[in-house]
Amino acid sequence: MSTLADKPLRVGTATAAPGTMTRGTIEVGGLAGGVAVSIPVVVIHGVRPGPVFWVNGAIHGDEPEGPRAIQLAMARIDPAALSGAVVMVPVVNPLAFAAAERGNPLDTFSYDMNRIYPGKPAGYYSERVAHAHWSAMKDVADIEISIHSGGAHSFLDKAIFVDERPESVELARAMGAGWGCIMSNFSTSGSPMAALNGAGKVGITVELGGRSATSPERFRHVAEELARSILNICYHYRMLPGTPTYPDPAWKGVQEALLAPASGIFLPVEGVDFLTMMQAGDPIARIVDVFGDTVGEITAPADGMFFGLRALPNVTVGDWCCFFCKVEGRRDP
Repeated sequence: MSTLADKPLRVGTATAAPGTMTRGTIEVGGLAGGVAVSIPVVVIHGVRPGPVFWVNGAIHGDEPEGPRAIQLAMARIDPAALSGAVVMVPVVNPLAFAAAERGNPLDTFSYDMNRIYPGKPAGYYSERVAHAHWSAMKDVADIEISIHSGGAHSFLDKAIFVDERPESVELARAMGAGWGCIMSNFSTSGSPMAALNGAGKVGITVELGGRSATSPERFRHVAEELARSILNICYHYRMLPGTPTYPDPAWKGVQEALLAPASGIFLPVEGVDFLTMMQAGDPIARIVDVFGDTVGEITAPADGMFFGLRALPNVTVGDWCCFFCKVEGRRDP
């Protein structure tokens, strides 16, 4: 879909005429206690025709970085200078966000909305929320980013998942400087990215933030970085006047989850850092028992970089400890 300069753009209850910004909701349905549930949406409609850029936040309720980044970006996008439209959904999963949990605690069978998207119109409650969101997005969005973080369990540094189509990699690079960890994900269902790509559009998943970065200063930093990337995408696609930046270098890789080989306290090796190239076998962390004796080690499984580490240091054997990007090579500009 491309916007028309002489026609309004409607998403849910939000109808924005060209040159305006409007807030509204995507209606879902009520709960047993009579509480109505709806998904908030902001539509910024430019004065010139162009693509529709859709931004999703908080499909996981313990990831507030997306909502805050959207709030910052809203204040910086002038509809009078915009070509096309920017549609932003601060909170895709409102019940999970209200509970500050990964999924809706009222819905056991479809708890993680980022695994059951685009949902079902007659499914479990979270599937119905996902379907309402998908029904609003599928015919409107041209390009989409879903903002994620490590949530309550970890911190994830700047990382992106793409389906390796050229247009998908282009959108990833448009996130801007520092976003060079670009990994392959060919899943055809389960997430907004997968659903939109299956519809012939372009969606990517981006990761930044988490439990270790929720102090006031770190949370401000993460939200600011994400807001800049939203604007940078607008610059790249010439939706707003501005000069985009790009990652240099940009890497192609695949994700591997590293698990605890023993139980105890997880201690990253002093001096190792996120998104820093390392060689296979380089130490990442060790695990000590309750007496301080080393009982296990985690090393790089291949040449590459880690982009995620657990937040709480106490681990049981088999617990998730680290996300590692196994680098396959550089991506050409």
